[in-house]
Amino acid sequence: MNTNQVMDSTNFSKAIRIGVLGFGGLGQAAAKVLAPKREMILVAAADNKGYAYATEGLNADECIAIYKSQGSVGYLEPFGTLSNRSIQQLLESNQPVDGYFLALPNLPNDFIPTVVKQFINSGWRGVLVDAIKRTSALEQLIALKEELQAAGITYMTGCGATPGLLTAAAAIAAQSYAEIHRVEITFGVGIANWEAYRATIREDIAHIPGHNVETARAMTDAEVEALLDKTNGVLILENMEHADDVMLELAGICSRDRVTVGGVVDTRNPKKPLSTNVKVTGRTFEGKISTHTFTLGDETSMAANVCGPAFGYLKAGINLYQRGIHGIFTAAEIMPQFVK
Repeated sequence: MNTNQVMDSTNFSKAIRIGVLGFGGLGQAAAKVLAPKREMILVAAADNKGYAYATEGLNADECIAIYKSQGSVGYLEPFGTLSNRSIQQLLESNQPVDGYFLALPNLPNDFIPTVVKQFINSGWRGVLVDAIKRTSALEQLIALKEELQAAGITYMTGCGATPGLLTAAAAIAAQSYAEIHRVEITFGVGIANWEAYRATIREDIAHIPGHNVETARAMTDAEVEALLDKTNGVLILENMEHADDVMLELAGICSRDRVTVGGVVDTRNPKKPLSTNVKVTGRTFEGKISTHTFTLGDETSMAANVCGPAFGYLKAGINLYQRGIHGIFTAAEIMPQFVK
C-alpha cells in the first residue's frame, strides 16, 4: 500500500479534499455545489480525456470553461494532464484526495463497479460515493463489500436523489408503521438542454420499453434527438429498475417487490413537469392504514437534489472511515451530514 495515498486523520480540521470523477453535467454541477463550501474543497477532477489536480483547490468556473471550450479539464494550465487513462493515472499520481464523488455514467451496467475495482487494486484508501441508479449495478457493488473492507475503503452507494434522498426519507417514514405495504417514488426532472446530461438521459432511455442499457448506450446524439423529437422532449418512465428497491430491502424496511419508481423527464424545459415525492403506505400498530408523503420543493434542481445529498453522505462516510469502518453502505442505512 502506498502511504502517500492513505487519508491522514489529522487533517480533518481542514477542508476535506474532494475529487470528482466524470465532468459532464453532473460533475460540473458537483463542482459548483462544492465551490462555496468551507468543509470541502475540490482538488481533483477527471473526464475521459484527462484530469486536473491542485493541492490548494481547483476553480470550478475555470474547470467548466476549459471543459466546454476544449473538451477536457486536462487542458487546464498549469494543473491539467491529458490522458485516456485519466482515473488510473490520477490514482497512480499519488496526489492526496480524501474522497471521490463518482459522477460517472453507468453505461455499460458494470462500468462503475469496474472503476471501483481500480480503486481497490490501487492501494488508495478513503471514501467513495456514487449516485448510481440501477438495482443490478448496485448489486454488483454490494458483492465487492469484503474487497472494499480489505482495501480500507468506505463506500457510500445510491446517494443521489433517487436512490438516495428519497430512499432515506422512506426509511425514516417507515418507522411509523408496524408493516410497510408499499413505497412509491415519483420524480419530475426539468432540464433546459439534454446535451448537458447526455449520460443521464441515455440511462433514462434505457428504461423505456423497447430499449435497454446496451441499445441506449449505442445511440448516437442524432438518434437521441430523433427520439426526443417524437416525444416533444418528454420521457415518461414507469416501473423502473431502480436501486431504491434493493436498498430498502437490505435495510429491512420492506421487500423489493413493494417498491416502485417512475417519473417524467422534460429535456426542453427547466421547470419540473411534476413534483418529486415518495409515498410510504403501511399499517400502524393500532391496525390503521396510512400514507406518509415527502415532497421535494419544485424550486430545487436535479443537480441540487443529487449533488447535495451525495456530499452529505460523503461527509458521513468520512466519519465512518475515521472510526475504522470500511466496506459498503447505502443511503437507507446511514444518515447524511450537512456540509457547510
